[in-house]
Amino acid sequence: MKFSEVIGQEEARQRLMQMVEEGRLPHALLLCGPAGCGKMALTLAFASYLLGERQEDGSQVPAFNPQLTTNAEAMLRKWQHPDLHFSYPVIKPKGTSAEHKMISDDFAKEWNTMLLEGPYFTMDQWLQMMRADNQQAVIYEAESDELNRKLSLKSSMGGYKVCIVWLPERMNPSCANKLLKLIEEPPTQTVFLMVSEEPERLLETITSRTQRIDIKKIETVAIEEALTERRGIDGDMAHRLARVANGSWTKALESLNADSENRLFLDMFIMLMRLAYQRNIKELKRWSETVAGYGREKQKRMLTYFLRLVRENFMYNFHQEELCYMTQEEENFARNFARFINEANVIGISELIQRAIRDIGQNANPKIVFFDMALNIIVLLLQK
Repeated sequence: MKFSEVIGQEEARQRLMQMVEEGRLPHALLLCGPAGCGKMALTLAFASYLLGERQEDGSQVPAFNPQLTTNAEAMLRKWQHPDLHFSYPVIKPKGTSAEHKMISDDFAKEWNTMLLEGPYFTMDQWLQMMRADNQQAVIYEAESDELNRKLSLKSSMGGYKVCIVWLPERMNPSCANKLLKLIEEPPTQTVFLMVSEEPERLLETITSRTQRIDIKKIETVAIEEALTERRGIDGDMAHRLARVANGSWTKALESLNADSENRLFLDMFIMLMRLAYQRNIKELKRWSETVAGYGREKQKRMLTYFLRLVRENFMYNFHQEELCYMTQEEENFARNFARFINEANVIGISELIQRAIRDIGQNANPKIVFFDMALNIIVLLLQK
């Protein structure tokens, strides 16, 4: 994968390349950024560069043997390079024996399939690929032992060995402590590339032994250009989608899908607000039971979407187009609803949704969480 396939992030790319050119590439990098900003795409492109793939201008990492380039590029196209290792959160499928210690390779086929579909993906897409249902993905203790075994082997191509750890914050404590030892004393020519969305959840001892690079949201103009050039979207539509995406390419792609999750979330938001305004307790209970049937990751994404809509509806009252980031469908609803989100309740509603996100993340009963939230919405909508 070449850097030209990454949307935006030119500043981060230059910084990574400079490290290699100046011979000061650290053994562990921590690339942090919000979901959809392309940090995994950038990491995959950088790993490909380190493992010998030529860029469009013909440049190549100086340490690589150019005679092996063709073989390296062929293997990287299928993400099956012997010196490229992946570590990522997995589930423990129902029926798995207690003796079996879960590692990333248990889902290697699914992971490879997802990578071949494209470098921009979400945790929910990964959970769907694993058929996770309501399970949450974790990097288990046995993963660190497996990485230690793999990375102790000699490089097959005579260059770098690259280990990409996707979402290291999902490591359980035992795995994190073992990985710390591996990072402290890494095998020769081994580079760890950690891709994180919540670096604050990592052990401080791990973050202190990595060089952190913060990946910013993708610039709106870069998303707009990508939608036009890669997806054939006309200028006006690309501009609106790019603004709504708010720096996330995955959100931009979701907006293109007629059956996207966000359309479902918008319907559920509209239903919640209308039923709350009508004080229809019976139907609100039914609404709560419906969303309680979603997986926890989907529930958290829905609540995050609700949080954004609350903000956008509040800003809509100021009649300043540059302050609002809504799709046409969202704006159509906001015309009549926005006046119900005001100075008296916007903070209360936002805090209520944030509390629900926290409770769902802590495995609270979703039926109780959503019904309680719905009842409180009734009271908050009355405040003016």
